[in-house]
Amino acid sequence: MTTTTAGDFDLVVIGGGPGGYAAALYAASAGMRVAVVEKEKVGGTCLLKGCVPTKEFLETASVYRTVSNAKEFGVEAGQPVVDFSISQDRKQKVVDHLQRGLTGLMRSRGIEILQGKGTLTPSHKVRISSGEEIAGRHILLASGSVPRTIPGFDIDGKTVITSDELLSLSDLPSSAVVIGGGAIGCEFASFLSDLGVHITILEALPRILAGCDSDVVTVVARSFRKRGIEVKTNVQVHGHRPNEHGKGTTVIYGQGEELNVDVVIVSVGRRPYTEGLLAPGTGVSVSAKGFVEVDPRMRTTADGVWAVGDLVDTPQLAHVGFAEAIVAVKDMLGEDAVPVDYTKVPWCIYCHPEVAFVGLTEEAALSAGYEVVVKKDPLGGNSRARILGETDGLVKVVAERNPDGHPGRVLGVHMVGPWVTEQLGQAYLSVNWEAAPEEIAQFIQPHPTLSEAFGETMLAITGRGLHVG
Repeated sequence: MTTTTAGDFDLVVIGGGPGGYAAALYAASAGMRVAVVEKEKVGGTCLLKGCVPTKEFLETASVYRTVSNAKEFGVEAGQPVVDFSISQDRKQKVVDHLQRGLTGLMRSRGIEILQGKGTLTPSHKVRISSGEEIAGRHILLASGSVPRTIPGFDIDGKTVITSDELLSLSDLPSSAVVIGGGAIGCEFASFLSDLGVHITILEALPRILAGCDSDVVTVVARSFRKRGIEVKTNVQVHGHRPNEHGKGTTVIYGQGEELNVDVVIVSVGRRPYTEGLLAPGTGVSVSAKGFVEVDPRMRTTADGVWAVGDLVDTPQLAHVGFAEAIVAVKDMLGEDAVPVDYTKVPWCIYCHPEVAFVGLTEEAALSAGYEVVVKKDPLGGNSRARILGETDGLVKVVAERNPDGHPGRVLGVHMVGPWVTEQLGQAYLSVNWEAAPEEIAQFIQPHPTLSEAFGETMLAITGRGLHVG
């Protein structure tokens, strides 16, 4: 075993996903000497097996919808045909290009990338499966997460799959069950349905997209119904019975109900990946749920060790990992590190129609004891949405009610519709700056745009709307 001397690195990062590589880049920019230990390629689940490839396929679905509806715009294109192997090739080119760019960027900043599985040992040393052992003044744990599984559905990579296997398929099934109606499950259901797969979502909770505002969920659920996606809520899955002819399986759910499908997609969330991460004696505490425990500045219970990303019990979002990485490195540098406010982070779900939100839902605000003023602006009256032919959607603003009855600070903004994930910026700033609708409504929105629906809703909630009553 080769061992470097302590102090060779100012920071050793275990894990090269969003939280890990963001910490490395930020630390290197501040002059720290950094090493990243990664068992596969830098980029993590988000780039290699998650966010990026999923959105690539959602874009394939968008192109398919556009061509399918081209006749409405006077364009004769014929009925499109999907060659999913070509979609896979394009996805891989996008992923590979971004991955190479990230690797090059890290190396250009002097970051040393060490291949292998990293294990934290006592005394700030990291043992690598390649046989090397390195040490650093600071250690950051960012080993990420893996898909959760459920009893009765052993992953075989063919009939029962997770996101990892789905994003590598060369051919589409004719039918599939998606177990789990959260953000990931709805994204999978959306693009697969658009590409011709008959989809059923089985969700144990009373509604899909738990955590989203109920008015937003209503719009998505209505769109899913119109497109033939079957959504069954308040149901438990009990197992499956592989078909005798060797293709597909029968899923047993609810009160003995059965459904025959080609593929079962298990999409019930992700769990922290801690296998082999911590050797005895590190002093790092792990919760009963498997998360590494941290304080608001991402410090673990061991001196000089921080943790970020899916490894900790915070929203499993790449951009949250980025933010946590900056907090952790600033803390290492002795700078003023402002903790992440997890109640005000931006959320984006890329199903069709898209969902984007920040802050409290109406239900959450009422449960927290706020008196609220609420205004909704359906996209049916938005000229740009009409031009696009995509009017399923709305903007909803939840504001605190002042003693005089007028709306005070904005508590939450919730949007559903075309390209709302690209429109969330001004809503995010409004909630995080605790601005009031009257202040926001003074800013001019360009016309005709989708984004003006946000400004219209802010104006309307003051009681003096133009196009919105």
